Amino acid sequence: MTGEPPSIAEQGRQERGRLVARAGVVGVGTLASRVLGLVRDMAIAAIFDLNATDAWWVAFMIPNALRSLLAEGAVSSAVVPMLSEKLAKEGDDAAKLFFKRVRGASLVALVVVTILGVIFAGPLTALFANGLKARPGEFERTVALTRTVFPYIFFMGTAALGMAALNANRRFAVAAFAPGLLNVALIAAAMAALTLHGPVQWLALGALVGGLLQVVAQWPALRGIGYAGLPSFKLDADVRRVLGRIAPLTLGIGIYYIDLVVCRRFLSDLGPGAQSYFSWAMRLCDFPQGIFVMALSTAALPSLSTLAARGAKDELAQTWAHGMSLAMFVAIPASAAMVALPGPIVATLFQRGAFGAASVHETARALIWQGGAIWTVAAVRQTVPAFYALGDTKTPVIVSAIDLGALVVLALALRGPMGHAGVSAAVAGSSAVQMVLLLVWLRRRMGTLHAGTLARSTARTLAASVLAAVAGWGGATLAGGIAGMAAFGVVFLLAAWGLRSPELTEISGAVRRRLSSRRAAKSS
Repeated sequence: MTGEPPSIAEQGRQERGRLVARAGVVGVGTLASRVLGLVRDMAIAAIFDLNATDAWWVAFMIPNALRSLLAEGAVSSAVVPMLSEKLAKEGDDAAKLFFKRVRGASLVALVVVTILGVIFAGPLTALFANGLKARPGEFERTVALTRTVFPYIFFMGTAALGMAALNANRRFAVAAFAPGLLNVALIAAAMAALTLHGPVQWLALGALVGGLLQVVAQWPALRGIGYAGLPSFKLDADVRRVLGRIAPLTLGIGIYYIDLVVCRRFLSDLGPGAQSYFSWAMRLCDFPQGIFVMALSTAALPSLSTLAARGAKDELAQTWAHGMSLAMFVAIPASAAMVALPGPIVATLFQRGAFGAASVHETARALIWQGGAIWTVAAVRQTVPAFYALGDTKTPVIVSAIDLGALVVLALALRGPMGHAGVSAAVAGSSAVQMVLLLVWLRRRMGTLHAGTLARSTARTLAASVLAAVAGWGGATLAGGIAGMAAFGVVFLLAAWGLRSPELTEISGAVRRRLSSRRAAKSS
């Protein structure tokens, strides 16, 4: 009969079928943002010296870390499932009213956090990088930067809630492309500093402008779906339910903050450049993660939440496994490339201006460890949304606490013999611990992980990645970094095609369909 809602099994197939297309929209936007971010980092590395970049990375990291709470972390992970549930069970009007009230609570929290951050910029900087006090003038400069850039969190938090509304309504494009505006603003600020011989404080002003631009860019899309109305400050049962979900998530982010404090405190004691080497390696790892892995996680959460709201646990498990296979198809070769070609990658992208051969070597040391963990981080990012969709916000917190313990133990053991690279190795090791524990707990919650399907998919991807790593290393040795990276990409795609990886077929098919639809739209 026509007009009947789809069955649970059919809805599950529909959500899995749309997953790559939705992730593709997010991925294209994130790719644009990551490319701009890479240009931004290249400009910062070439224009400013190591002391200035150390100060910038610490100052920007403090409010930017709150993005994990206000964007892809607690707020989004609490709001998207509940908003999806409202849309599925009560309709659009109830969902809009719910969002207005969440928006009101969010604005109050953002104003309070921003004011406190500006007031306590000094203690916050000491908490994250007390070792800078041993370098004359650097601690004071970092505090000034932190105080200037901290209001960025107000704009970022406002944009994050808008992103949650757009994603829950399956409107991924604007939310994906808007973050690129931050990088445009920072590139402009870096160029202005170069032209006018200005200080690194120009970057803080650029961050504020970029945050405001993200909010402005979202507004037309939010208005188009009816979510741009005035906020409501009524604290009703639904808002209290959101706050109840956010509370354990906030605890988990608090643990994440302690992770950052541990890393940054250790790095601040390891001399000039340690903060920057760690940060540049982290930014390079963010590039492949953001293009598809984070995009897939963002696109999957509404689908998982909808299936969980209907009680379709088996379909939820299949959809999660499908997303995990796709994530590993990107993350495993990314890890292989970072391990096989760390020096050529860093030299090709960064070696110019103030960024010399010594900086290449040290950043490459950090990149081997952080890059080798891309696949474990990807597995974590694909698994945590499944817990959120199920309404379980406690398990990720418990696992995060264990992860923190592993990080501290490993960092204490490795920072002496390995220097700043030991901190990166500790991050990689603790991420592996987190991945294993989350997978064990998720299997208990869902009853199955479809491990056989995942194992076959992972084996094919791993085999193709090993062949590509050998080819990439040989190409870089014989003809340089660009040739090595090109050889890696070509061999991986050929090997995946030869091994008949269904992930390659699915991703390439989605790309072909999108290109065909665009050509048809242009010709009509």
